[in-house]
Amino acid sequence: MSISISFPNSSLSLPPPPPHPHALFPPPPSSMSLFRRLSPGHLRFNLRQHAPRFATAAAAAVRQDTAAWTQAPLAEIEPAAESLFHVSIDVSDAPDLAASHTRAGQYLQLRVPDVEKPTFLAIASPPLLASAEGVFQFLVKSVEGSIAELLCGLKKGDVVQLSQVMGRGFDVDQIAPPQDYPTVLIFATGSGISPIRSLIESGFGASKRSDVRLYYGARNLKRMAYQDRFDEWESSGVEVVPVLSQPGSDWTGESGYVQATFSKAKKAFDPLSTGAILCGQKQMTEEITSILVADGVSSEKILKNF
Repeated sequence: MSISISFPNSSLSLPPPPPHPHALFPPPPSSMSLFRRLSPGHLRFNLRQHAPRFATAAAAAVRQDTAAWTQAPLAEIEPAAESLFHVSIDVSDAPDLAASHTRAGQYLQLRVPDVEKPTFLAIASPPLLASAEGVFQFLVKSVEGSIAELLCGLKKGDVVQLSQVMGRGFDVDQIAPPQDYPTVLIFATGSGISPIRSLIESGFGASKRSDVRLYYGARNLKRMAYQDRFDEWESSGVEVVPVLSQPGSDWTGESGYVQATFSKAKKAFDPLSTGAILCGQKQMTEEITSILVADGVSSEKILKNF
């Protein structure tokens, strides 16, 4: 949705959000817009003074925007890896919002205090956690000068604003039942592991499949989140293959890029009974998609969360 407000000889416009978030979108390196510098009260005053006929429509738009946001306190912020943070938000007082998270891979918008512009975050926790414990969990990459950096600088109890849950998530019905799709190949890079964690921990029948592999790429082990969950994921039926693009000298595992590692170590599989799930760097997702389609995997069985 785009909100435009006209003044004599000028206009202000708030552009729509980016369409394909997966974990975090830092704001573009531009200066703060005039719209963000104006408080709602100042904005309504100017509208009545200069353009009374637009006041009713603008006020309605402001009310609609306010109704779409839910205030919620931070329950936890702690380091997850280098430049990555675990962020938990208490949504126990917003049961409708908690219940709207129904599928791994969905995301929402978040606003920090005193900043109108939101950031997009993929929900890292499985859907049932929100209804059972009243929390949303996120993996947030802190980028200097971004809203994410502001978020990661907050403390427990600070209040943020959340939009409704968005996105179609990973449609795992496309690779069900498990006996018909025994091979599922999962690929993630960087903070793109966030919705993949939600997928694995929400259950998609990994234990009922014969070959489920997660190729997870990061710069080095210091940048790789969720290492403490690998054993749990393995026990659920997911083989975890860490891939480091800039490993240390003592690293004995896979190195380079995820797509090259997959191509090099590719096992024989039946493309007609294979599914794939991708989240992360655009180049990775495009190249993996091309490889799989060339091998005969249907594009409908290659799942993305947008």
